[in-house]
Formats: sequence, structure tokens, C-alpha cells
Amino acid sequence: MIDSSRTRRLALLPLLAAAALAAGCAQEQTRYGDARSVETVTNTFGSTDLQLIAESMTRSMLQAPVIVSGNLPIVTVQEVRNKTSEYIDTRAITDSIRAELQKGGKVRFAVDAAAMKQQIEEVQRQQGEFFDKEQATQKGKMVGAQYRMEGNITSIVKQVKDIKDVYYKFNLQLWNIRNGLLEWSDEKEIRKTTTKG
Repeated sequence: MIDSSRTRRLALLPLLAAAALAAGCAQEQTRYGDARSVETVTNTFGSTDLQLIAESMTRSMLQAPVIVSGNLPIVTVQEVRNKTSEYIDTRAITDSIRAELQKGGKVRFAVDAAAMKQQIEEVQRQQGEFFDKEQATQKGKMVGAQYRMEGNITSIVKQVKDIKDVYYKFNLQLWNIRNGLLEWSDEKEIRKTTTKG
């Protein structure tokens, strides 16, 4: 003979599980936050680190003699090399630095290697029969950069029991393309320590 109270309890289990699942989903909320607030969700590379690096490098580079001279140097940007053990969107770092420098109005940027294919395709497209030849961009008119900006990011990760320490070092250089001289270089260091418990 089957225990009727046990049968009722077993029949209620799927309903209780569904109710718990619905309650868990109902509590999830999305809200906007301050994009400039300090992000400490994990000790991996995050938005605060990107902002600190971009601001520090921009401030420093704007003090470089080649920039201060007021000749509006033309710079091309190379991809930052990621020498860490984690995935870091290095393009986001260089884009942020370029945007900050552009806002300062003291640097001009030539098309970089990553965007060159699209630049060439657009010039070739304008050479087609559907464009007015007098207003279309002509081949051979692009301006070459005088300086090359490049850099790298490295990290050292140490963990002992419940303590994890992550040290990042970001280095950026500005090279004179004509003569190969290093015109400016600086670095930003960031340390993040996480303790469990």
C-alpha cells in the first residue's frame, strides 16, 4: 500500500522547484551604473584599469616635447601587445588613448595598419564609374605618419592560499618613423589583491 501523504509530497516537488526557479528569476534586476565608478567585481583586467591607463598615458604623452611643440604631429597606432595570461581587449586600450589625445587637439592620426584595408577599399570604390571624378578621392593622396605609437601590457599573478595578487604593467612608446628615435615612453602600474573569506 502506497503512503498517500508521501505521494502528495512527491507530486508537490516539481511545483515547488518551478516556484523557486520563478522566484529566483523574478529577483534579477538590471540598472545603469556610473561608468566611471571603481569596478571591483574581480581582480582580472577591467574597466577601471582601462580608464586609469588611458588617462595616465594621455596626460604623460601630452607633455612630451614632440607634442608640446605645437606642430600637430601625425601618429599611427599599432596594436598593444598582450603579454598577460588573460584575454584583454588591447584595441579598447589604444582606442581610448587615441580618443583622449584627439580631444586634446594636439595630435593628428593617420590610418593605422588595422584600418588600412577599409581605407584602401573606400579609395578604390570612389574610383568606380558611379562617382564624380573631380570629387572622388584620388589614389596616392594619403598622408603618412611621422610617429608610431605602440606598447604592451604584462602581468604577474601570485596566489598563496586565500590571497591572490595581480600586478599589471602597461608600457607605451612613441617612435619617430623617419629616424627610428624613441621620442617618448611611459608606463602605468596597477596592483589588485583579492582575499577570500
